Amino acid sequence: MQRLQKHLRAAILATAVLAAGSFVPDNFGPFAGATQAEAAVARNIEVRGTSRIEEDTVISYMTIVPGRSYGAADVDESLKALYATGLFATVEITPRGSTVIVTVTENPMITRVSFEGNRKIKDDALATAVRSQSRSMLSRAKVQSDVQSILEAYRRSGRYGAAVEPKIIERGQNRVDLVFEINEGAKTGVERISFIGNNSFSDGRLRDVIRTRESGLLSWLRSTDTYDPDRLAADEELLRQYYNNKGYADFRIVSVSADLDRENNIFYVTFTVDEGDRYDVGNVEVVSTIAEVDPEDLRRLVRTRSGRTFNALRVEQSVEDITLRVSEEGYAFARVRPRGSRNYENNTIDLIYYIEEGPRAYVERINIIGNDRTREYVIRREFDVAEGDAFNRALVDKAERRLRNLNFFERVSITTQQGSAPDRVIVNVQVEEKPTGEISFGIGYSTTDGVVGDISLTERNFLGRGQYVKIGVGGGSDTQTYEFRFIEPFFMGRRVALDLDVYRQVNDANSYRSFDEERTGGGFGFTLPLREDETTLRLFYAIYEEKNTDGKYGSTGINNCSTANLSLAVCDSLGTYLTSLVGYELRYNTLDRNLNPTDGIYASFRQEFAGVGGDSQYIKSEIQARAYKEILADYGLVGSVQFRGGNIMGLNERLRVSEQFMLGGNLIRGFENRGIGPRDATSDDAIGGRWYFAASTEAQFPIPGIPKELGLGGALFADAGSLWDADNELVDIVENGGGRILSNGFDLRASVGFGIRWQSPFGPLKADFAYPLLKEDSDRTQVFRLSGGTTF
Repeated sequence: MQRLQKHLRAAILATAVLAAGSFVPDNFGPFAGATQAEAAVARNIEVRGTSRIEEDTVISYMTIVPGRSYGAADVDESLKALYATGLFATVEITPRGSTVIVTVTENPMITRVSFEGNRKIKDDALATAVRSQSRSMLSRAKVQSDVQSILEAYRRSGRYGAAVEPKIIERGQNRVDLVFEINEGAKTGVERISFIGNNSFSDGRLRDVIRTRESGLLSWLRSTDTYDPDRLAADEELLRQYYNNKGYADFRIVSVSADLDRENNIFYVTFTVDEGDRYDVGNVEVVSTIAEVDPEDLRRLVRTRSGRTFNALRVEQSVEDITLRVSEEGYAFARVRPRGSRNYENNTIDLIYYIEEGPRAYVERINIIGNDRTREYVIRREFDVAEGDAFNRALVDKAERRLRNLNFFERVSITTQQGSAPDRVIVNVQVEEKPTGEISFGIGYSTTDGVVGDISLTERNFLGRGQYVKIGVGGGSDTQTYEFRFIEPFFMGRRVALDLDVYRQVNDANSYRSFDEERTGGGFGFTLPLREDETTLRLFYAIYEEKNTDGKYGSTGINNCSTANLSLAVCDSLGTYLTSLVGYELRYNTLDRNLNPTDGIYASFRQEFAGVGGDSQYIKSEIQARAYKEILADYGLVGSVQFRGGNIMGLNERLRVSEQFMLGGNLIRGFENRGIGPRDATSDDAIGGRWYFAASTEAQFPIPGIPKELGLGGALFADAGSLWDADNELVDIVENGGGRILSNGFDLRASVGFGIRWQSPFGPLKADFAYPLLKEDSDRTQVFRLSGGTTF
């Protein structure tokens, strides 16, 4: 019985639906019309409501074709196609007999797209983010998409509270203005960055490794204290590199979370890590399966040494160096694969570099994407492979690291895909450019030169050619400087850097320099990489005119020295001289960063040969070395040892005072500038020396109890050195005039002290308090010294 009632109700319902359908008016809607037109033939299509769009254009988008039968599915597909064009606000398809009537309402034309309320992101940047453009049709869907794009742009700039409201202003004749009203909101800062699972390094040390910073007192000066998912992804890679380079080969990041507190508009970022064990390098071998390649000849290219801490970067560099060398010997498809065998008892990793024939694949094409400003050849020249060459993954990875080191791009990503044949590879290089130009000014103060400042225009990627250009002007109470510098990193298409510079320096007499000095000159040099990223050789030529005058009377002769109370040695050096010299400098650099390094070595040896024309003839040699090491990484304690030394030897004529070395508080704290070394007893003028050395050891650390974001740190140091052996003829001039030279022998000076380091908004500042332990009676001491200042 129940079953019968169920079927009866279904039959009554179906009858009611059919009856209702037969009484539907023609203009009820497109779906009603479609039902009537089931299996009907469209003899004619009539378009209504268009003003700017041709009827044939409307019909061309439809799937209903005159002369053919159509059904409800065709009506539905035609509606979707017409709406998808973005040309129409409403579309209605109504069958009337053999005619299909299409009634549309055209979207208005946008006359202008504008943004209101935006201060942090400029109009030009927002205009590139939206799809709606002037002289295009207004689309509601596109406008909503544009709203999301604008919000995403603000989220990337750290403003998650931003709100966008689109406004449409009617202008008549179916034209409108589209206005995006923006409420930027406050910056969404990163309140706290936490780490879970880190035992070897403290949270504070790891915060120094990543780019994201916590919000604080200096937030108004930086943008890295906002949440950026792309920056956070880059931070993950920085953490991996840091741990891998410190010997933690098994390190991995378990998770990264960023929790938004919407009420307070702040993020909490948490990194969960698994450090693993720390390893040293065990045995290191090079094995070749290519008979003609002798592995012993390649061992010197290996940068991983047995007994040292495992360093993933050194492994990568070793692979690249060996790959390039084997490729140069004619084995273009050779592949170098490092294999590590862990010894868990000794916590060592035995490394074997396997050299074998790789698959024969060729670079079919290198696609460069995202370089709107940088010339394409600037990117291509960083590759050691070109289109048509043998494909080698190690050389591609090396190019990616080079591109990152250019500092032209916010992001660099290199991917590969299958080419037109199995042995063809397409390399895709995706870059995102960042600003490389800077108009900056700097200010600083020192106890010797007083307040000094400079203003400069710098461009690291001039005209997108990868060239460096700097124009600068600076000065203070006793000095003025003018500078122009240009660097072409790829001279004549070779990996040889050409540098040109022109400068002028004006130094007035002051408490430690008894004569005015003007120097105008320039020069050029070529820098050749001997071992990439580490060792370079610079060959250079320089020429300058030097004009030294009596700072009090402006005299240029020896006759007025008694009146001016100058040393006879200084008077002998007054006048105008031209110096023309050639030289070279050999540099070795493994510092982890050039500003505030915490690990690595920098060393250089430099020689100048004056006498290529001009009035000066001498050979000057200088050597310097600096080494840095984290002593207690958790506490930010960094130790450093530095050494500098030099000699100048005159050729066939005496040296001038301005050509000799001067030494003081710039290298040995506790003494004034030019406060150490040979000195005229009568006038107390420093006359310089032909030999010098200075050594220093220092420990830097953050000051406990002071927020790290303030950039304040402390330092304990000890310095030692000496300056001696003034030019013999200068000594004779003084002694023959009845004077006497003091401190001309090798007399060791030494000092100890403490200092304050401030990474201020105006650049790094140093305040040192030093006490001389060893000194001579003629030396000039200085307990307190303040120096620093840079561009900001």
